[in-house]
Amino acid sequence: MGHEHVLVVGGGRELPGLLRQHRPGTRTSVLCQLSLLPKIRQAGEHARVFSLPADSPDEEWIALARAVHERDPFTRLATFGERDQWRAAVIGAALGLRTHSPDTIAAVHDKRRMREVLAVAGVEQVRCALLGSAEELASWVEEHGGRWVVKPVDGSGSAGVALLDDPVQAPRVYQRCVASRHTGRTGAPEVLVEEYLTGPQISVEALSEDGEHQVVAVTRKYSDPVTFVELGHVIPAPLPTAEREAVVSHVARVLTALGIRDGVSHTELVLTEHGPRTIETHVRPAGDEIPYLVHDATGVDMLDCLVRQTLGEPVLEAVRERLSRPGGPAQAIWFGAAPCAGRLLRVDGLDQARALGPDVRVELEVAEGDEVGELADSGSRVLWARATGEDPETAVRRAREAVARCRLVLSAAPVPDQDPGNLL
Repeated sequence: MGHEHVLVVGGGRELPGLLRQHRPGTRTSVLCQLSLLPKIRQAGEHARVFSLPADSPDEEWIALARAVHERDPFTRLATFGERDQWRAAVIGAALGLRTHSPDTIAAVHDKRRMREVLAVAGVEQVRCALLGSAEELASWVEEHGGRWVVKPVDGSGSAGVALLDDPVQAPRVYQRCVASRHTGRTGAPEVLVEEYLTGPQISVEALSEDGEHQVVAVTRKYSDPVTFVELGHVIPAPLPTAEREAVVSHVARVLTALGIRDGVSHTELVLTEHGPRTIETHVRPAGDEIPYLVHDATGVDMLDCLVRQTLGEPVLEAVRERLSRPGGPAQAIWFGAAPCAGRLLRVDGLDQARALGPDVRVELEVAEGDEVGELADSGSRVLWARATGEDPETAVRRAREAVARCRLVLSAAPVPDQDPGNLL
């Protein structure tokens, strides 16, 4: 087996290093947006790191990759996060390197298109519309009534997502939505409005190989009812056997309809009274430490599987064999956020939280002196706790208790200067 040269499009955090570690002699080159350069890990270990502005046209990304490919051919193409996945797809199509197709990435990233693909395939129907202004959004809610979720067409991290049932609030919700982060197709004025789905929320962590899908874990997730930001997860989701089987079957149909043939996927769903309905899916590992929860709960290392698949190794048979054997105890994670904006002075109670037991882990996502804000997206959470339990309920309770023992001490943001004449 010859040495591999993998083009990693985007960042990838620790995964490029795991590629080199898994198969000594493997070389990695990274092509990413300029803004990602400071975040590239072990930059000196790559064969090269090259980048372009985020708004560079696809043709420029392809041309740059092709120029390197002609001098130092790539044997594989990898993309491990949502940012620049579209670029990876068009580069793969142009250079003949295997990866997700542009059609698949377009359907996964564009939530309106995902709805259309799933409806045409007969998988599920969810009412939605693409609206281009605050006025259109207000008119929609006034005409249809009820509760609606407003979200960016290609957003991530729950940024910009809001619940809307009052047309008066449409301008505020619209502006917040269009100002949020996107996965790469920025600047569009449209927002997606879709019916509010009620029921327990779950995510499904799956592996696909040559179009065959294997669910590795079903995760119960808990979200803030206002911002929809995820507050906690537990594996396994406490579901009756029949409901879990329905979820597994439904997700396989979703992945097939979207054209997902290989790799890791993370699909978020609501268990409605009419059956599972998709919120969104991602062709990347889950965030929020979920791959590590999966590993500890099931014995399957999804990141290792992704590394092996990237290098052309089959993994499905070994994964199924591992899933046929008993796993570990239930695994939970819970997040904490600041109650208001301000500067973090210190965190009290960390020692007490960590003293809950050897299998309770508490980590800060910020440092003293950092500016923090209220819960707005997944990036605004400031700490998290992991815990195990003999059942999912116990694991969640222990993780929440650890977070509850922590107290954030903030210096509140100053009040903006006011005209003294207005204080009378």
